[in-house]
Amino acid sequence: MAPPPGNDSDSTTRHSIRRRSLLLGTAALGAAGALGAAGCSKVPSGDTLARLKSQGTVRLGIAGEAPYGYIDEQGAFTGEAVELAKVIFKRLGVPKVQPSPTDFSSLIPGLQSQQFDVVSAGMYINKERCAQVLFADPEYQMLDSFIVRKGNPKKLNSYQDVVEAKAKIATGAGYAEIDYAVAAGIPRKEIAIFQDPVAGLNAVESGRVDVFAGTALTSRGVVKKSTKAEATKPFAPVVDGRKKVDGGGFAFRLGDAELRDAFNVEIHKMKKSGELFRILQPFGFTKAEMTTMTAEELCDV
Repeated sequence: MAPPPGNDSDSTTRHSIRRRSLLLGTAALGAAGALGAAGCSKVPSGDTLARLKSQGTVRLGIAGEAPYGYIDEQGAFTGEAVELAKVIFKRLGVPKVQPSPTDFSSLIPGLQSQQFDVVSAGMYINKERCAQVLFADPEYQMLDSFIVRKGNPKKLNSYQDVVEAKAKIATGAGYAEIDYAVAAGIPRKEIAIFQDPVAGLNAVESGRVDVFAGTALTSRGVVKKSTKAEATKPFAPVVDGRKKVDGGGFAFRLGDAELRDAFNVEIHKMKKSGELFRILQPFGFTKAEMTTMTAEELCDV
């Protein structure tokens, strides 16, 4: 869930872009908030889709990380979530998507406090989150992978390997990988938390940690230009004795079932036609990561 890294100067540039993303996001929130207030004056509360159509803009919370939602080298918002949102909301009668970056762990609180109308940032659908928000059916499924030193000297290919090797593990704030590491027997207090995978990569390269845990897509993307680190083969975390395959999707407020359902109709059409894969493929997704799982299934796991 971070831009592919390169040399030290590239890393500095990416951190600069991330800071700029957050600054732009703050400004966008102010503007979008004004739009939301204007929309609410015209449409009864509770009918979010009607309000969005009236104001012509949907506020999309993202985590400012590739390949899900980020600012590219030209200064434009892009990413699989951003591009998918543009297509679907246009078909729902909302022509403009206003992406607003924030920290991953702030996405659900921001949605609940109405800073955003919808959020999407490679967010896994799980029971804990399903108690807080409504999820659309996932647009992809995903396995985990580790960022490790080149050659994987400690042979870390699963959370159990980390336990047995007594290796130092890190992941991102709010990531599902925290719980997977704990389920494998790693004390929560021993898991280092970094702001994003670029910071995690830097920690692995410098030897401060042995492994950074993330999604397979994130890991293979973030190590592309690294000469000191690599991504392990994708694997399914084991929780309560069962292998777990995750799915990521857009999240909506609990009262916005009508909006979520309308979104689902469009995403299912796109899955059937193959359009969904065509949108996600340029961001590193493969056909193996397309899914027929539903949010209901994932919320029960």
